[in-house]
Amino acid sequence: MEEERKVETQTFETVEPIGKRVLIRKDQDKKETKGGIKLPDTIEIPTITGRVVAVSAEIEHSPDIPLRKYDKVLFNPKGAIPVDFEGDNRLFVVEVQNVVAVFRKG
Repeated sequence: MEEERKVETQTFETVEPIGKRVLIRKDQDKKETKGGIKLPDTIEIPTITGRVVAVSAEIEHSPDIPLRKYDKVLFNPKGAIPVDFEGDNRLFVVEVQNVVAVFRKG
């Protein structure tokens, strides 16, 4: 009998938000204040800015929602759903109503 060899191929999962949701990679937490005060690692100050890495098809085809992939946004983290449940996770699915601003160069 021939031995069956299993070759593990690594497949990358993609996360595609549905409904009126976007996938956001939040910015790194701040380690220092603007005044130069170093913050201890044990204090977590929530960062509520990030980049849109994916938008749902509904948002993509809606002229009423001005969000596009790669936009820098300000969002309310209370409604954000973590994609991975590990502590250092930075990907979140966020409903459009929790995105409160988009940063634009003008």
